[in-house]
Amino acid sequence: MANTVNVNDVNRIAAGAKFTGDIATVNDIRIDGTFEGRLFSESRVVIGEKAVVKGDIFATYIDFNGTMLGGNFYVKDTLSLKAGCVVEGDLYFQRFQVELDAKFTGKCQVMGEADFRKVAAPMEAMLRKVQPAHPAEKNE
Repeated sequence: MANTVNVNDVNRIAAGAKFTGDIATVNDIRIDGTFEGRLFSESRVVIGEKAVVKGDIFATYIDFNGTMLGGNFYVKDTLSLKAGCVVEGDLYFQRFQVELDAKFTGKCQVMGEADFRKVAAPMEAMLRKVQPAHPAEKNE
């Protein structure tokens, strides 16, 4: 059976909303509004076309369509910059896709999973304080 994402498991900052602070989640997250802070997701982060982001994002996958006004992307697997996006910041990733008309100012560096784990450790620790990695950990 194919993996499906339950719509109730996807976090969202809707268009017109502004969030300032840190977010850590095991689930996917989509941002269509304004986000300023640090974001950690063990899954996928999708930044919509009209979204504005300022800060660091740590995720397994990032699909970026919006505007980034400073900060860094740390991506365990694939970073995708979509046509029309604007990125001002540094990019660290294992795989990189760039569509025509994506705009980027900063540096790029390939990074392995071990390097990702080192830089993401503080954000992952914040998540673990709130939610164990696996249901079995609750019984320990």
